[in-house]
Amino acid sequence: MLKTTNDTFKAQIDIKKSNFLAFLTPFENFKTLHESLKQEHPKAVHIVWAYRVINKYGQIIENQSDDGEPKGTSGPPALNALRGASLINSAIFIVRYFGGIKLGTGGLVRAYSTATNLAINEANLIDFIQKEVVVFFTNFSLISRFEHYFQTNNIFDIKKDFNEKGAKWEIDLTMQEFLNLYNFLKTIQTNDFEFLALPIYAKDSIN
Repeated sequence: MLKTTNDTFKAQIDIKKSNFLAFLTPFENFKTLHESLKQEHPKAVHIVWAYRVINKYGQIIENQSDDGEPKGTSGPPALNALRGASLINSAIFIVRYFGGIKLGTGGLVRAYSTATNLAINEANLIDFIQKEVVVFFTNFSLISRFEHYFQTNNIFDIKKDFNEKGAKWEIDLTMQEFLNLYNFLKTIQTNDFEFLALPIYAKDSIN
């Protein structure tokens, strides 16, 4: 089962006078956290990072950076730690303050792996459930019926935009949630609603 996190967690370790600060965060925070770490730690010699995300096709995308450390000694070990924890849509940053003693290739690999795993151990990991956006339009006459449907099925994070004819609904759904909605829509007159955007899995499921 893939895991993810919905908050940022920090861990710290000192190895031969070098200080390693690790930050595990949701991938959506990647750019902002990277920038803030560079500003908060201007004297750090390296800010190593790695991430794993899943795209709309269900493919896992990975990337990493050694940020000046010897090639393969920092980013890849951090990425491997994310893989080992089955983490997705998550990023790790490790800020290093050099203590004057070189750790060697093996020492660096162990240091960055350990720092990442410490942050993972501090984190509140949750099961990752993939959701994709579904957009559709309904006439005004159906709005209360749809509101009741979503409330009954405990689906509350919904965006609605109104015009003179009705409402455009935008909602993130799992595959099963979409199939349930699709079955519900079969009871509605086709001229009262219209799909505007479907995820890949939905198109495959209803064909």
